[in-house]
Amino acid sequence: MRIELSEAEVTPLAEVLSKGFEAFNGPFIGGHGYKPLRLMVFREGEDVPCGGIQGRCYGAWLHVQMFYLPEDLRGGGLGARLLARIEDEGRARGCIGAWLDTLSFQARPFYEKAGYTHFATLPDCPPGHARFFMKKRLDGEPNV
Repeated sequence: MRIELSEAEVTPLAEVLSKGFEAFNGPFIGGHGYKPLRLMVFREGEDVPCGGIQGRCYGAWLHVQMFYLPEDLRGGGLGARLLARIEDEGRARGCIGAWLDTLSFQARPFYEKAGYTHFATLPDCPPGHARFFMKKRLDGEPNV
């Protein structure tokens, strides 16, 4: 198994939005501009990723946007290692914290075990379920 780090954005629109957003917000947030971040998981001998974690650093916070591992790669600690590694990369880029959202049928206990705390809920997203927003300080400050 191998893991690769990538910052590539693949769409021209993403580049336009990112540049415009950074130009407008730059005076307010300083050097903590938009930096995409991906850790891709590959099975031995394969060139197509089977899972991974994607986020972005912006405003001194890491936003963990998507995280997926196939069922057979769960439960052995790989997910915890990936989450810790993306948090370490966020720290190295000057992030003071990380945030994410997860659905009520997904991985809230996994994130709580990793030190994330719940700070908001969006009910009926999707209908019949809820979206939980969670955060974790990466700079040693209390996670309140």
